[in-house]
Amino acid sequence: MSQRGDLPTWVDVGLIPLLNLLLALAAASVVFLLINENPIECLGIMIKGAVGSLKGWSYLLYYATNFIFTGLCVAVAFHAGLFNIGGEGQAYFAGLGAAIVGLNLEFLPWPIVIPLSIIASVLFGAFWGLVPGYLQAKRGSHIVITTIMFNFIASSLMVYLINYWFRPIGKMAVESREVTGAYILSFREIARQFFDYKYPASPLNLTVFLAFFVAWAVWYFLWRTKLGYEIRAVGLNQDAAVYAGIKPQRIIMIAMAVSGGLAGLVAVNEVLGAQHRLLLEYVQGAGFVGIAVALMGRNHPIGIVLAAMLFGLLYQGGTELSFAKQHINRDMVVVIQGLIILFMGALENAFRPYLTALFFKADD
Repeated sequence: MSQRGDLPTWVDVGLIPLLNLLLALAAASVVFLLINENPIECLGIMIKGAVGSLKGWSYLLYYATNFIFTGLCVAVAFHAGLFNIGGEGQAYFAGLGAAIVGLNLEFLPWPIVIPLSIIASVLFGAFWGLVPGYLQAKRGSHIVITTIMFNFIASSLMVYLINYWFRPIGKMAVESREVTGAYILSFREIARQFFDYKYPASPLNLTVFLAFFVAWAVWYFLWRTKLGYEIRAVGLNQDAAVYAGIKPQRIIMIAMAVSGGLAGLVAVNEVLGAQHRLLLEYVQGAGFVGIAVALMGRNHPIGIVLAAMLFGLLYQGGTELSFAKQHINRDMVVVIQGLIILFMGALENAFRPYLTALFFKADD
């Protein structure tokens, strides 16, 4: 049995989140009842819409891919004791790297252009995370304030660049021309070209495999490498880390660069994989959802993947629900997401005192 006051791991990372999720769904059911809708029917529509068909699964995994990247972005910074809420801007700015490489090297074959575009996305995202990290480490600027400001800077900068530099002359839509060869990442295109199969129309692409691989890589990096140990040591106790010979300033900058690079992979899913071009506001709030995903996933890659899948289910299932029920719109789905964040985040310890008393009473 664990030491007194410490719940078993399966309770802390499994049972408590499950109970909080059930409580959140119960609260969502009350909301459905208030608008005269059957909560069981509504939840059934959401689940069936997300996992009841190949198309539903495709959209679920497409959304989850973005949330895995941004959740890992928040988690890496958190393990260094930093609260990076700039994933939105880092993911957005990374699209600039993908577009610059993809559009200017279109004379090369796609097996060369696409990997280079992916690398550029990571590097641009890492740079947009490194600057706030430098300001925190060297100038004492608060990471929360600087990352918020960099979100706004990225948004304004990208509006200008897309409108005046990337948009083809004479085209009304504020977007770049298509990145040559990016279509090959699409599941639908792969199924058509190589398997002569008509895959349902969806934005799902090969980046979903990259997301799962990156989740494993982050786990290995944080828990199996010296640098990962140093990041966690700084996050747990900076004074003790200094005593052990670790330089917190260096670790802060590295952690923020890695964090920004992870957020930058959203550009791979969106700019290269789904849209095949650079367009306005393609991140669509995934950077902020990543905060909730990391919180629900206890900042562990496995938990983040599961939480991202849950939010992917909510996004896709909520869309199907809004189509099926005329009294339920997209805003109602946002309310359900907010309830889950509330119970999984702010009220995550609602059951902990009772479970602690139960387990240690039995232990006595």
